[in-house]
Amino acid sequence: MRRAWYALLVLPFAGTLIPPLYNHARPALFGLPFFYWYQLAWVPVTAAILGLVISLTRKRSDV
Repeated sequence: MRRAWYALLVLPFAGTLIPPLYNHARPALFGLPFFYWYQLAWVPVTAAILGLVISLTRKRSDV
């Protein structure tokens, strides 16, 4: 069951792998086109997903 959590790691990869999803300028955020802030938004999201996966898949004896 623990290995099923690794499937969450596909989300950041897929979210940045398909440029037609984010290859446009609007909506802008603080003057940054969507193309840039969408990719930058994935940095903390990926860190949170990675932390979640690590905490859910770590064995209790490893703590």
